[in-house]
Parts: sequence; C-alpha cells; structure tokens
Amino acid sequence: MEFRQLQYALQIAAERNFSRAAEKLHIAQPSLSQQLSKLEKELGVLLFQRNTSTVELTHAGAMFVDQAQKIMDAVELLRQEMSDISQLRGGKVIVGSMPITGAHLLPHVLPSFKGKYPDIEIALLEDSSMNLEKLTAGGKTDLSLLALPLQEPSLTYEIIGEEKIDLAVPAGHPLAERIRKGKNATIRIEELSEESFIVLKKGQGFRKIVFDLCQKAGFEPKVVFESSNMETIQSLVATGMGITLVPRFISRSSRSEFVPVYLPLADPVPSRTLVIAYRRGRYLSKAAEAFIETFKDTMQELVQNEEKGS
Repeated sequence: MEFRQLQYALQIAAERNFSRAAEKLHIAQPSLSQQLSKLEKELGVLLFQRNTSTVELTHAGAMFVDQAQKIMDAVELLRQEMSDISQLRGGKVIVGSMPITGAHLLPHVLPSFKGKYPDIEIALLEDSSMNLEKLTAGGKTDLSLLALPLQEPSLTYEIIGEEKIDLAVPAGHPLAERIRKGKNATIRIEELSEESFIVLKKGQGFRKIVFDLCQKAGFEPKVVFESSNMETIQSLVATGMGITLVPRFISRSSRSEFVPVYLPLADPVPSRTLVIAYRRGRYLSKAAEAFIETFKDTMQELVQNEEKGS
C-alpha cells in the first residue's frame, strides 16, 4: 500500500467522481483507476461501487477512508511540527472566511498580524458558512471565521467575540419614526411579527440566526425576498421592500445611496457568537495559534470601541 493511494482514495471519496478526482489530483483518469484497482486487489475488498453515473463507498470503503484520513492527519501533524521546529517565524495559515463578515473584520486583523509576524503567509478562502464548514472539516482550511451554531460535528472552535445584532428598516418606517421621537429607545423582536423580512438564502449561517430569534419571539418571519449578499439585502431594505436583522460590524459604504436606518433592539440584545473553527484533532501550527490570538485581541478592541461610541 502506497501513501499516494491513500490520497487517491480520499479524493475519490470526496468527489464521488473519477474525472473530477483525477483533475484535482493532476493525474490522468486511467492512471487513477489503475491505482485504485491495484489497491483494491491488494486489500482484497471493493472500496467503491461504480456505475455509469455515480461512485459510492462500500462498507469496506467507508472504513478505509476513515482510517486513511487519520493517517493523513498524522502525517500532516508530523510535517507541521517539524516545520515549527525549523521555522520559528515562518509558516502559512489558510484562513476561511464568510465574505461580508470578513470584509469588515479582516482589514483590522490582518495588518496587525502581519506587523507581528511578517514572515507568516496568510492565504484567504472565502465561501458561504455551510461550504466553509465542509471545507474546514475536509482540511482545506486551517482555520475558518464562522458564527455559532456550527452544523459540522467534526469541528471544534475558539470563541473570538460577541457581535450585537441591529434591526434595519427603511427611513420612513414607523419604528424609525418612533425612535427619532424618543419613544421606546429600543425595539423588541416580538414587535416584528407582522413585518416583511428580507433574508439571506439557505446555506448562510446568519439566516438561521434570524429565524431562530424570530421563532424564539413566537413567530415565523414572513420572507418576501432572499439574497446571497447582505449588501443587497440592506439596499432592498433602504428602498422600502422590507426589514432585516444585521450584525453590528456590517455597515454600509458611505458611497451608497441606499442605506437603511439601523435601530437598537431591546435587552437582552441579541448577538451572534463569532468563532475560529478548525477540525477536531487537527494540529494547529504556532502560526495558526498566533493568528487566533491576534484575532481575539483585535476583536476585543473593536467591541470596546463600538461600546464607547454607542
């Protein structure tokens, strides 16, 4: 059994397709099929059930893939540990991030990190929270910026901070008028039961947070529009198409003409918990640990500044 055969089997299991697996591995498909057949012959079991349209793991294949992943993790642990010994200031960290959240937090974190650790490379991978969880579980990122709750059981995390949530409404909305007149300086989520909501599409973690908050308040949000982009949602709110909930660090660009009114929600003010997640059991390099600490420190400063300014 060769080490590369473990890699091949894991890639086939991830792609469920020989052509895509071969492309990702940068080898010819016939070579991939030949290596798999050689491995199955050596083991005396069939690892994958093939037909014209799909490739599925057999029972033996599922057991093999589970153990092969552990071997790959052990090899990666050894490689990272040796790298830490030989390069105390070097290294690379692959960081996954939700696009909009990252756009508002990473410009604060990355300069601080590069100032402290100029020789450590940061590679950024942006995707939806659902895809990021899968990528992180599969070892495609070292760390990912996500929000609780996580759906992927193989992930663990470190909390980096709490981010309050505000209500966004059109400028002429009765709730905005009420706040401007000084009547009831905060809004209870229960008051939003008859409102039209504009929310993120499925696969975005903040969508679940919005639905959970509404359900906890005793109602199901009436969704009139969905978008994969929080900026689009806020623009639609500004034009009077509905309301939404927005994480506090996500603010609109001053260049936009479509800016909603942001209103505070009543105590206990809802928030989302931002975390740095990584696969359970995965070795964290010193560079990755340094990135987490820098992110925590920066987040604490941002929260303190936000509280002073509120």
